[in-house]
This record gives sequence, C-alpha cells and structure tokens, in this order.
Amino acid sequence: MNIVPIQKLNTLEDLSKVNQKGKIDNTLSFKNIFENAINDVKSTEDTLAKEQYLFETGQTDNTHDITIAASKAQISVDLLVQLRNKALDAYNELNRLSL
Repeated sequence: MNIVPIQKLNTLEDLSKVNQKGKIDNTLSFKNIFENAINDVKSTEDTLAKEQYLFETGQTDNTHDITIAASKAQISVDLLVQLRNKALDAYNELNRLSL
C-alpha cells in the first residue's frame, strides 16, 4: 500500500490534477464532479440499506454503524443538493449577464 503525502492545493487548477487516489488526473470536469457526487450518494444509500438490513435481521447489534451510515448518506445528499444549487445559481447568473 502506497501512502501519498498530503499536499497543499493552492488553486482549483491544482485540484484538477489530483484524483481521489492521490494520482495526477487531468480529467476532473464539471460532469465528473456531478457523477462522483451522484455515485457517492448511491454508495452511501446502499451502505445504509445494508446496515439496516443486517440490524433488522439480527445479524448485527451495532446500532452505531447504522447511525454512522445514516449520517454519511445525509451528508452526501446535502453535498449533492448544494452542488446542484450552486450550478443553478451560476447558470441563472450567466443568463442575467447575457441579457
């Protein structure tokens, strides 16, 4: 397992060069940001459903796992909603400028 050191990112341009695995990636785009956010929501919702199923069927008694999964799912949904809101605000601002 390679450990990637934490590096300070000064600009958005620097951010586009680093992907989730810490490797250089120039493909970070507007579309990819939304796709990643949507995939994260799906993943966290699946994890929450799995934890709830395990608890309901008596296969686990760790209620804290359900709470953690629920919090992660809520945060990922909140992030996606905020991304959408900011994108719509930017789109509306561009429309106002073109008039």
